[in-house]
Amino acid sequence: MVNSDIVGLEILRTQLARVAEDMGIVLRNTSFSPNIKERMDCSAAIFTPEGEMLAQAEHIPVHLGSMPASVLAVLERFGSDPPPGVQYAVNDPFAGGTHLNDLTLVRPVYVGTNLVGWVGNRAHHSDVGGDAPGSMPADATLLRQEGFVVSPMVAVVDGEWSPEFIEPFIGATRTPVERRGDLSGQLGANEAGAARLESLVAATGSDRFALMARDLLDYGERRMRAAIMALPDGSVSFTDYMEWKGDLLPITVSVTVDGDALRADFSETTDQIAGNINAVRAVTGSCLSYAVRVATDPSIPATGGAHRPLELITRPGSIVDASPPVAVAAGNVETSQRIADTLLGALAQLAPDRVPAASQGTMNNVLVGNDRFAYYETVAGGQGARPGKDGQSGIQTGMTNTKNTPVTSIGMHYPFEVTRYRLRRGSGGNGQFRGGDGIERELLFADHAVVSLMGERRLTAPWGLAGGSDGLPGEDWLIRTDGSREQLPSKCTVDVAPGDRLLVLTPGGGGWGSSAVD
Repeated sequence: MVNSDIVGLEILRTQLARVAEDMGIVLRNTSFSPNIKERMDCSAAIFTPEGEMLAQAEHIPVHLGSMPASVLAVLERFGSDPPPGVQYAVNDPFAGGTHLNDLTLVRPVYVGTNLVGWVGNRAHHSDVGGDAPGSMPADATLLRQEGFVVSPMVAVVDGEWSPEFIEPFIGATRTPVERRGDLSGQLGANEAGAARLESLVAATGSDRFALMARDLLDYGERRMRAAIMALPDGSVSFTDYMEWKGDLLPITVSVTVDGDALRADFSETTDQIAGNINAVRAVTGSCLSYAVRVATDPSIPATGGAHRPLELITRPGSIVDASPPVAVAAGNVETSQRIADTLLGALAQLAPDRVPAASQGTMNNVLVGNDRFAYYETVAGGQGARPGKDGQSGIQTGMTNTKNTPVTSIGMHYPFEVTRYRLRRGSGGNGQFRGGDGIERELLFADHAVVSLMGERRLTAPWGLAGGSDGLPGEDWLIRTDGSREQLPSKCTVDVAPGDRLLVLTPGGGGWGSSAVD
């Protein structure tokens, strides 16, 4: 039964979203690394006392959809009556995390003696002590090769770092000063969010806030059920592929709409592998939430209530529901993109007037470092054309939502420079509406370093829809000082020397609709 009016719920929703947005601003403004401060590789959200998402900022989809798992992991480990003044940390993909670079801090929020909710933020740390700088070694087969594992633990007590957390975490990384700065930003963001949430609850009244929070979740559920009801009943399936050492590994989904509920079944997807493209179930759940919002109504409140009508079926031990102790670094950043593409390919059969052609389908991860620095970048590409509109060029798409590191910032922080940075003209697919173009980005190295690449859509192309053409696949080239050129595989770790150059050509988006020009 609805106890709150829709206007009141909308006001509360925007107030809570504003708290999460402010948390993100604090985190970005007080962090040290360009990866968080300028690329904005971080997210923030608010949760109920039981761990259900109540509000989020418009940050990074793969972070936000999986963050409830972090709160639930903390609740499972420490119980539902946490002490005030404590913050918990987790990055373990098999206990509430996604991959080791993404460290989540969660904090209980009290008004008086009442636990009124949790605030949390997740930030990508550029190095957490993996076998290669940046902590995404291409040849990793086990989680421990990707860095320091933080299972849910106490990280902060009364504003001070717990030695059991901070000392081993900082001791593992190649960049301790930067890590301390970013962690301080995360701590401060949660403190700011907690203060804002306390004020909001106090002004509303604890009992009334709890009632309205429940109604806000129920409202999100009703909106999602109504949106699913607008889709035709039935089952459809779609298969797309991950690239691994020259092979194509299938991700298959069957999507069933039955009235006001939707089920996505990935049981036929390939087994997990001895490599790092395995994704944990929380990542796959993020992709499901994202894809359904694209195909239905993105204005639905992004709460845990909107997730209730969605059923996710996976097979433990597959690359979309990995089991320990396998590596997972690229599962979060690359397999997530393909899971989203696979879901959208299926949903396009149910909502052809809403689903775009495939976007670049990769984050084009570039990691550069040595014992003194660690740089991380995801390079944008082409957006798939949409029904009625061309795709955008040079933009992050799908499960990520970051910016680029400005060229001037790279020159200030790292021993290399950007010598080419422009759109990859003609890489978008043709059609009635054209796919967006990818990017050409070249780095010139001034020091010895290790480069790791994690990319996709090098062997397969972003597909067009409704008769539109595919976008161009991506390419990666290493150009040595003697002028020799080597095309690199989509996932690799290589040494570079002063004067070497790395050229990344990102994929274009697929076209939508038939065109006389093809």
